[in-house]
Amino acid sequence: MRHMHIKQIAEELKYSTSLLGCMAAMLVFSCSSVPTTVAPSDTLPVLYSLVFVIHGDGDYLYHDRRGNAYRADERMLAEATAVAIQNPHAEVFIFHEKPRSRFLLFFPRPDGEFYYFQNGKLITNESYRRDNTGFVTEAQLYHRDRQQTQRNAVKLFLYFGHEIPEAGGEGYDASYPERSFTIQDFKASFAQLTSDSTKFDLVVLSTCFNGTPYTVANLSDYARYIIASPDNLHLSYFDVASLKRLETVLAKENISDFAGQFAQHAFDRLAPEIQTAITVAVYDVKRVQEYIQAVKNPYAEALASMQNAPTLPTEHCDCADDPAYTLPAMSNGVYVLYRPPRFGRAKNKLAHSGWECWKKSELPQGN
Repeated sequence: MRHMHIKQIAEELKYSTSLLGCMAAMLVFSCSSVPTTVAPSDTLPVLYSLVFVIHGDGDYLYHDRRGNAYRADERMLAEATAVAIQNPHAEVFIFHEKPRSRFLLFFPRPDGEFYYFQNGKLITNESYRRDNTGFVTEAQLYHRDRQQTQRNAVKLFLYFGHEIPEAGGEGYDASYPERSFTIQDFKASFAQLTSDSTKFDLVVLSTCFNGTPYTVANLSDYARYIIASPDNLHLSYFDVASLKRLETVLAKENISDFAGQFAQHAFDRLAPEIQTAITVAVYDVKRVQEYIQAVKNPYAEALASMQNAPTLPTEHCDCADDPAYTLPAMSNGVYVLYRPPRFGRAKNKLAHSGWECWKKSELPQGN
């Protein structure tokens, strides 16, 4: 199993020489479980605050179209670092959630790595132990290091990982242990990150199948705009290059336009690389409330059925394909970018509503 080292990833992505130097320093720092802190110098005002949570505790190996093997979480760590370096007016928090391991079979090792950048410079790097219930430790580190004086900074939150399940519990899907961490847990984690009652201006969920009424409803108290995929998403994730040099492309009054530009850039980068369907949606949280409230009851019933009958075959579907969810308001506040798959039964599907729902699986007889 061949993985790309951080330096190789940076070269593959054609990052600058300064990035390579910084990544080399990070590798030295990450050998220690004690905090490494560097005092900031020539501090510039913090206009942007970015939080990256990169889940790496699972199967994240994938291959590009040339056959090169990558660990999705390691590659995203390199890309997030490049964003942090190239934003002199930002503070950037990067949490890399790594596989759990033990020393001498009994003593748990740190399974998280935290990087804090300010004004393009790495200020703090430390290992930490994750809390099984969510972003408890991450929230503590975030509030400890964030610039308290920058209340008006544009705040972005980006999560990279597998699908965050909407229903869970023992026996739900034993092949995915991370299913114990559900959207309800994710919501509770957000409550800790936004304990000062400030919302994130933009939340990006670079995961599969989280562009749903239920997911958006649960995050509505903590975000102004949400970008997610209501369909399957390749492990190469949403591209984050549009986050570099934020002061040239983003101001608080046009966060809506920026969300659309981010989604378009992510879509354009995925399109030539993969053959499966590509769906990226931007949700204006305030404007979509009418629709998510209208479908709240039937969606809750579907989730309850899955919870009560975990062996019942179910599958994702475009909400527009189910009469129970097809309502006039479903397109309000949703900007959708869609391309059908190059093969399979959905290759002739010409549009997507931007909302994903659940239905009974249409399995062939005999299965």
